[in-house]
Amino acid sequence: MPVPSLPPSPDSFRGQVRIFYDRHGRDFAWRGNITPYRIVVSEVMLQQTQVERVSSAFPRFIEHFPDFESLARATLEEVLIEWQGLGYNRRAIALKKTAERVVSEFSGNLPCDARILATLPGIGKATAASVTVFAFNIPVAFIETNIRRVFLHCFFPGRKEVPDREIVPLVVETMDEEDPRTWFWALMDYGAYLGRKSVNANRRSSHYRPQSAFLGSDRQIRGIILRILVREGGIHPDTLCTLAGVDAERVRRIMKVLENEGFIEIQRDLVRISRE
Repeated sequence: MPVPSLPPSPDSFRGQVRIFYDRHGRDFAWRGNITPYRIVVSEVMLQQTQVERVSSAFPRFIEHFPDFESLARATLEEVLIEWQGLGYNRRAIALKKTAERVVSEFSGNLPCDARILATLPGIGKATAASVTVFAFNIPVAFIETNIRRVFLHCFFPGRKEVPDREIVPLVVETMDEEDPRTWFWALMDYGAYLGRKSVNANRRSSHYRPQSAFLGSDRQIRGIILRILVREGGIHPDTLCTLAGVDAERVRRIMKVLENEGFIEIQRDLVRISRE
């Protein structure tokens, strides 16, 4: 399907996006059997992670932890086992802490107020807005990568360094107040299509930052350390350094960071996933 040339008319824009979604809308597990819990899990997983990887991990995670209560009761090690392959493991511990707060402070019922949601671990303002839209079908304007790409492509052709403050009013103006959930799905699916079929319009955003290299980064080593501990259980620090296969001092430095973040416990002769 060729990329349509969309005029910057709100009515024409809405019509074209809806036509695209009716013909090419994507089917994801979190778009069926919608519950606030499933939406929170999917939105946290989708932060900085390709949708294909989330599509694979989401059903497995939901099978093991079907609701806030089961996730709150789980150990961090159990959560990390099911989180493998998604990266950015800080999100796993944040998601578990969010579940604990929802259970302890809200009796297991997720608040539908975006301002409250933004105070939960790992959520933040943008994710709180998207959760409000997708979990409760309440109209709240938000921007993420694919949505930004659509508006840059359609309303700012050829412009560079476009700030989000110029895009947000258009998001508000074109939003479907009656069914914002479906509308934002449509925007995201159209943006994903544009990302595959044309030059990435997001490069013209003032917020665009190329992703740093993963290979050899501290982020990669963090993941290696956690995978080893999930696989081996508690092991000696020297053994962990050997299995990690990189400079021992660097491994020990990253281990200390992981300990401070609550991921692992370091004792004199033992390193393991945190049991708190």
